[in-house]
Amino acid sequence: MQIHRGRLIDHIQLRARDLEATKRFYRAVLDVLAVPYNEDDTHLDCDEIWIDAGEPATHIHLAFQAKDQEAVQRFHKAGLEAGGRDNGGPGERPYHPGYYAAFLIDPDGNNIEAVFHGPAERSADSVVFTFEMPSA
Repeated sequence: MQIHRGRLIDHIQLRARDLEATKRFYRAVLDVLAVPYNEDDTHLDCDEIWIDAGEPATHIHLAFQAKDQEAVQRFHKAGLEAGGRDNGGPGERPYHPGYYAAFLIDPDGNNIEAVFHGPAERSADSVVFTFEMPSA
C-alpha cells in the first residue's frame, strides 16, 4: 500500500488571541516532536507555519508528522500540560493501516494532531529550495 503526500501547502498562518499562551502550547508540542522553531515577541514560526496575534483567531485542523507512536504519546501529554485540551487520545485510527494519532485543541480552538503513519520509507526528509541570487 502506498499513500502520497505532496507539497500542496506552501505555508499556514495561525492567528492567536493570547500569543503567549499559544506559543507555550506550540513550544511544548514542537519540542517533543523534535521540530525546530523560531520566535520573538511578535510571532512563532516553524517549517511552513507562522503564528502571530490577531483577531479573529483561526479555527483549523493541523496535523504534524511524528517519528513513532511514542512521539505521538509525548505530543499529547506535553500539549495537555501546556494548556491544550484533549480531543482524542493516542491510538490507532481507521484512516489507513498503521495510522496512529492523537488530537488536542490548542488555546485558540484549533484541532491539532500528531500522526505516525506506521513504518514506511520516505522518499525525502524535506524539500530543499536553492535560490539563485540576481546578478548585479
